[in-house]
Amino acid sequence: MRLTQALLVGGATIMTVVGVIFATAHAADYDDRRWWPPDDGRVFPPVVEYSNEHGALRTLNIAGPTETRGHPFFTPLGSNGRACVTCHQPADAMSISVATIQRRWRETQGHDPLFAAIDGSNCPHLPQDRQSSHSLLLERGLFRVFRPWPPLDAEGKRIEPQFTIAVVRDPTGCNTHAVYGLKSKSPTISVYRRPRPVTNAKYLTAVGFSFEPKNGLPLPRDPETGSLLSGNLMADSRAPTLKAQAIDAAMVHLQAPSPPTESVLKQIVAFENQLYSAQSKDKFGGALTDGVAGGGPETLRDSLAGDLQYSGSPIWKEFSPWLTNPPTTSGLSPQDAAAQRAFRESVARGAEIFVKRTFLIWDAAGITNMGFGNPVRNSCAFCHNMQHTGMDVAPGQVDLGTTNEPTANASPELPLFKLTCKKNFPEHPHYGRVIYTQDPGFALTTGKCIDIGKITIQQMRGLAARAPYFSNGSAKTLREIVDFYDRRYKIGYSEQEKQDLVNLMSVL
Repeated sequence: MRLTQALLVGGATIMTVVGVIFATAHAADYDDRRWWPPDDGRVFPPVVEYSNEHGALRTLNIAGPTETRGHPFFTPLGSNGRACVTCHQPADAMSISVATIQRRWRETQGHDPLFAAIDGSNCPHLPQDRQSSHSLLLERGLFRVFRPWPPLDAEGKRIEPQFTIAVVRDPTGCNTHAVYGLKSKSPTISVYRRPRPVTNAKYLTAVGFSFEPKNGLPLPRDPETGSLLSGNLMADSRAPTLKAQAIDAAMVHLQAPSPPTESVLKQIVAFENQLYSAQSKDKFGGALTDGVAGGGPETLRDSLAGDLQYSGSPIWKEFSPWLTNPPTTSGLSPQDAAAQRAFRESVARGAEIFVKRTFLIWDAAGITNMGFGNPVRNSCAFCHNMQHTGMDVAPGQVDLGTTNEPTANASPELPLFKLTCKKNFPEHPHYGRVIYTQDPGFALTTGKCIDIGKITIQQMRGLAARAPYFSNGSAKTLREIVDFYDRRYKIGYSEQEKQDLVNLMSVL
């Protein structure tokens, strides 16, 4: 099998016919059985690898072969037949892609537990046998996340919100529904979000500071262990630990009748902590761990979590050698070798652009209201600064404009809310007193105006396996991620720079 690929080399576009130069080398490859249903009974091997659009993704299970029969990550814990694995599939970097969701609909005619009415449909009151009732999941990979209003603190006490909320647009009918909406007996706000990967947990829980640089306050601590909390787990930070996240998922998404036992929670958290996932091969670049570059999940397994990138050690330093050291291309034709070299050099340039190409960042709460200035000049690595993962070492949430108007991508299929900051509270420093948003984000946890639209920055590993992107699925492709930021901050990337960034993200 051979593919035609357009590559930008030195500003010129060349068409090359490139052989697919990877082959899955592990007996643990389950490409013929990509879907892991609950209670499947397969052993989770030490190495599992799946092909995807850009090459192959590998997950390491450092605990060795793990029996899944009876394991709570793979066993339904509630009434709807789902298990944790339902929405966190190994082939999709322990998240789930739209391609997988659509394939599952076709294979089961919509009867898989994945499409459970509670959150796998646009709203539970809709006729569940209709594809249109699950359109946000099928087309954007979004699950319904329903939050109480007013918000509740960690002890279940009501928080007085600093703003009022009104429904402007309700295409799913959930936010205005008599049972599920804002005016129901138990007022609820429904927003729609992508599931985050439950892998590389060492990095998710790493703490780079003992305080939160975005507000200068001490970091909260886990009440059980006393450990500092990273705040990197969920989009709105409603669950601060892997354990709390597992409880939230079991009670809400799996519809468990009661919280899991301590034994069950320990097994789930231990399993999540033993996984490392990353792209391992590229269909044009070849093996991503080749003795020159150090891509793949092995680097994640062996590296220190929580390191902040710095000038001498850029965030994606594992790919920097490709810019100066020619790859070994034995066994390839001269044409394929040239194409591989061009792709690898593009990835290495993308790693440099990510750190060194600066632009003005403005009206981004969590950054430009924290004393850095508005605007502040920096690069992608200003926020995506944790080495090897692209998360934020500095705890706290940021509004990069993905859900708030006027910068969010147009999404008429999503709800639109009007949030008005009350007069006895400060208005938002960038938006003023009235904000229109598709998802209030962190503000649904804190009730604060300053937090409207803030979303926790997530890891960038395994992107090739888990499209679409952003918390609301508004970027269907890697190129759309780059285009969004180029438009949002008027960066002015060249076509070459855009392709270099796309190629970088495709190998993470």
